[in-house]
Amino acid sequence: MGLLKEFQKFAMRGNVVDMAVGVVIGGAFGKIVTELVGKIVMPIVGWMTSGVNLAEATYDITIPAIKEGAEPSTIEIGWGAFAQSIIDFIIIALAIFLVVKLMNKAQEQFAAKPEAEKPAPPEDIQLLREIRDELKKA
Repeated sequence: MGLLKEFQKFAMRGNVVDMAVGVVIGGAFGKIVTELVGKIVMPIVGWMTSGVNLAEATYDITIPAIKEGAEPSTIEIGWGAFAQSIIDFIIIALAIFLVVKLMNKAQEQFAAKPEAEKPAPPEDIQLLREIRDELKKA
């Protein structure tokens, strides 16, 4: 039973819960960005490049046959899907950079705020302090 309580204490710490929420939101955000790039950005890029679908763009390399009578083989390198993944990464990295930058700025502003001044003591306390100071002088 001790192990279960230790795990519960560990799991309920703020950092673990915050990290779990971040992972879930990050995964969902990644899917959104992938769809944004695949369904909106890449078709616009394709339109700008005279209808070329970059997601399916490949580069074919033909390798000559080694044996006599054999047909040459072709290797297809799918660079378009790789380019799409790079665009996904850049958008996600930019979004994370902006979030971290905003968080750092908010923390700086929060830390820079001066502490509120202590309220003046009540009049009776102030009067007692004045009497004490006068008695010390005498």
